[in-house]
Amino acid sequence: MKSFIRFLMPMVLAAAISAVPCLPAAAGDNARLLMATTTSTDNTGLLEYLEPYFEEAAGIDLRWTATGTGKALELGRNCDADVLLVHAPPAEKEFVKNGYGKNRTQIMYNDFVIIGPKSDPAGIKGKSVLGTLSAIKEKGAKFVSRGDDSGTHKKELSLWEKAGLQVPEKQNWYIQTGQGMLPSINIAEERSTYIMTDRGTYIKYAHERGGNPPLEIMVEGDPVLRNQYSVIQVNPENCPNVNAEAARKFSRWMAGQQAQDLIGEFKLMGKTLFIPNARQ
Repeated sequence: MKSFIRFLMPMVLAAAISAVPCLPAAAGDNARLLMATTTSTDNTGLLEYLEPYFEEAAGIDLRWTATGTGKALELGRNCDADVLLVHAPPAEKEFVKNGYGKNRTQIMYNDFVIIGPKSDPAGIKGKSVLGTLSAIKEKGAKFVSRGDDSGTHKKELSLWEKAGLQVPEKQNWYIQTGQGMLPSINIAEERSTYIMTDRGTYIKYAHERGGNPPLEIMVEGDPVLRNQYSVIQVNPENCPNVNAEAARKFSRWMAGQQAQDLIGEFKLMGKTLFIPNARQ
C-alpha cells in the first residue's frame, strides 16, 4: 500500500514529504499523482482495493496521505497534493469558491452512525440524532470526539448546533482524541463510551472484531447523517506545479463506470461500505 503517515504539524509534513519524496509532480509529468484524503477511505481498505485498477487504466502511480478532511484541504491550499478525496461538503465548497480547488465531483456516500456499549447508559438506542445528543449531555454519558477538524468532526459539531446545544469543549464526559476514525473507535471501546463514525469504518471495525464488536450501532437512518464523498482537483492557477492532468484523469476515472462499479462491489461481511453516486 502506498499511503503515507498521518502528519501532525505542517513543518513535520513538509520535511516528511521532501524526504520521501512525494511532492506533487511537475506539470506535464503524468507518472505520479499525490492525493490527500480522509482516513475512512484508507482505514476501510477502499483505496488499496481501487489503486491497481486506476494504475492499470491510467498508467499513473497513485500515492496518498490519509488524514482528516480539514488537514487534507490544508494540504491542497498549500500545494502539497494534486487531488483531494474528502467528505465535508460545506468546507469543500468554500475551498473551491476561494480558488484553491476546481471541478468538485461527488463520487460516493455512506452515512454516519452513533455507536456505543451494549449497556447503552444514556438510553439512546432508537432515538433521533438530536434527541441522542441531548440525552448524552443531560446524563453526562461519556462521548468520544475525534476533535481533529476531520469531516466526521465537522459533522459532529454541526449536529450539536442543530440540537440547540453548546458544543462540548472541556466537560469531563467529552473526550477528544485528535486521532483518526479507527483509533478513535478503539479508544471508545476501551472506555466503553459513545462515538460517531461513518458506517464504512464501523463495518471495518466490526469485521476486525469477528462480527461481534463491543460497540453497537445505537442511532442510524436520520437523513441528516448522510455522508457524501467528493473528488476535488487542486487548482493549478493557485498551485502551478500540481499534476493537473493526472488529477483530471483520476477525477474522471472515479466518476466513470469502472470505478463506480468497483466501489459498489467493495464489501466486508457482505455489507456495502460506500454507495457510488457520481451519476446522481
